[in-house]
Amino acid sequence: MSKPFYVTTPIYYINAKPHIGHAYTTLAADILNRFHKGRGRATYFLTGTDEHGLKIEEAAKKNKMPTPQYADEVAQMFRDMWTHLDVRYDDFIRTTEPRHEERVKAAVQRLFDSKDIYKGTYKGYYCVSCETFFTDTELSESSKKAPGAEGKPDKGPRCPQCSKPLQFVEEESYFFALSKYQDRLLKHFKDNPDFLRPAHRANEILRFVESGLRDLSVSRKKSQVAWGVPFPFDADHTVYVWFDALLNYVSAAGWQPDGSNFSALDGTLPDRRPPFGELWPADVHFVGKEIYRFHAVIWPAMLMGLGLELPKTVFAHGWWTFEGEKMSKSKGNIVAPDEITREYGVDALRYFLFREMPFGNDGAFSHAAFHKRYNADLANDLGNLVSRVTNLVDTRLGGVLPTRPPLDRPFISKEVAAETPAIAKSMEELAFCDALNRIWAVISRLNTTVNVEAPWKLADSDPEKFKFLMFDLIWSLRIIAGWLEPFMPRKMAEMQSMLGVRRMSAHFSAEEVLTGSSDKIQKGPALFPRK
Repeated sequence: MSKPFYVTTPIYYINAKPHIGHAYTTLAADILNRFHKGRGRATYFLTGTDEHGLKIEEAAKKNKMPTPQYADEVAQMFRDMWTHLDVRYDDFIRTTEPRHEERVKAAVQRLFDSKDIYKGTYKGYYCVSCETFFTDTELSESSKKAPGAEGKPDKGPRCPQCSKPLQFVEEESYFFALSKYQDRLLKHFKDNPDFLRPAHRANEILRFVESGLRDLSVSRKKSQVAWGVPFPFDADHTVYVWFDALLNYVSAAGWQPDGSNFSALDGTLPDRRPPFGELWPADVHFVGKEIYRFHAVIWPAMLMGLGLELPKTVFAHGWWTFEGEKMSKSKGNIVAPDEITREYGVDALRYFLFREMPFGNDGAFSHAAFHKRYNADLANDLGNLVSRVTNLVDTRLGGVLPTRPPLDRPFISKEVAAETPAIAKSMEELAFCDALNRIWAVISRLNTTVNVEAPWKLADSDPEKFKFLMFDLIWSLRIIAGWLEPFMPRKMAEMQSMLGVRRMSAHFSAEEVLTGSSDKIQKGPALFPRK
C-alpha cells in the first residue's frame, strides 16, 4: 500500500476572523487533496489554528473576554468558514489541545537533552504583531528610520514586515541552536530541488541561509507571556509561539517522542488518521510567502534536531492585492469570502482564485475582474455549453443517451480524454492555473464544435449524425466535470446529474465518469446564472 498523500496548511493565527488570504491557502490544499483522492489515493488533509502568544492575550482583553473563550470563538469561525467553502479536511488541530501541548513539551525536553536548546540572554527587538524577534543587523536602515504617527520619527525601529513599532527586549531566554543546522539545510536544499517551491521564491531562502543563521530565542518569561505552553523543566518560561506552532504538523500526525507508532496522548485524534510511521512526512506543505522563512528554515532545522524526515515540498504562494493595494486589517480592505459567495456562490470563488493567476505568484483581486471572469468563463463558456447540449438531448431524444457509435468512427470524447495526463501533470505540479487553462481550451473546442455542427439542425437533417454527436458531447462533458470536481465540487455534482450520472460519489475522476450510470439526461437550472 502506498503512503497516504499528506497535505497541510499553515495553522492560522486567531487574532482576527478568517479572510480571503486564509481561504486561498486552505482551498489550494483542499483542491490538491480532492485531486489525489479522486485518483484513488489515500489522503490526509490537516489544517487548524495557532492560539498561543502575547497577541492573543491582547486580542482577548480588547474583546473583554477570557483568553480561552476568545480562542474557542475565533477557532470556530475558521471551522465555520471551511464548512461554508466546502473544505473537506481530515483533522483540525488547535495548539491549545492537550494532544499538541504535551508533544510540544516532549519536543522541547528532547532538544534540551541533546543540547539543541540551551539557556542564555536575549537582547534585541521583538514585534508583538508578528510574534517575531529581530537582531539589530536584521533591520534595514529604512526600518530603523521609519516615521511614526503623523510623520514624526519613532524612538525606535519599526518591524520590516508589518511596519509597527518594535519592542526592545533584554531578558533571560532559552535558545534553539539554529546555526548548527546551516550546512545541513543547504545540503538538503541542494539534494532535494523540489523542497523549496516555487523556484523563484527558493532563492530568497538560499540567500538567507547562506548569509549565516543565528540561534533562535524559543522562550519568553512567563511574567511577559503567560498564554503559552510551559517549559517542561523551567516553570518561569513559556515556549515561543512560533516554536510551539511549527510542531503541530507532527503532533497532529501522531508523533511520539519515544518513537512509538501509536495514536493519541489523550484519545482525541481522529479515527481516520493512519499511524505516524505511515503518514509522515508531509507531501506538500502550503504557506503564504510572508511566513516562508519560518517553515523553510526553522521548521526543517527543528525536524532535523528531532531526528525526523523533512516534508517533501514547502510551497509558498503569493499575496492577493485588493483594488491595487495589499490587503491588511489596518487599511480595512480585507475581502471576506462570504461577501463574494453571497452573490456568486462558493464554487465560483473557488474557481476564480485559481484561474485568475498562476499559483505561487501575487495577484490582484477586484470585483470587476471577478464579475468578468464569472460571466465569460462560467456562465457563457461552460454553463451555456452544458445547457445547450442537455436541452437538445432532453427535448429531441427524450433525455435518452444514444448508444455508442461504431468504434471505427472518430470520437471527440477520445480526443478530450487524451488531455487527462497533461491536466493531471499540471495538478501534480501545483500548476492549478495551467490545469484550468487546459480544461478551458477543451471547453472552447467543444463550443466551436457545437457552433459549427449546429446540432439543432442535424436533429432534422441527419438524425444518426445528431445522435452520434450528442453521445460524444455528453461523454466529453462528463470528463470535463471529472476534471473540474476538485475546484467546483458542488457545481460538478449538479452538472453530472444533468448529464445522467446519478451515482453521487464524493469525487469523480475522468475515468470514473465513463463507467458511471447513464440515467436520463435532463436540462436543469443554469449552472451559473449570468450576473
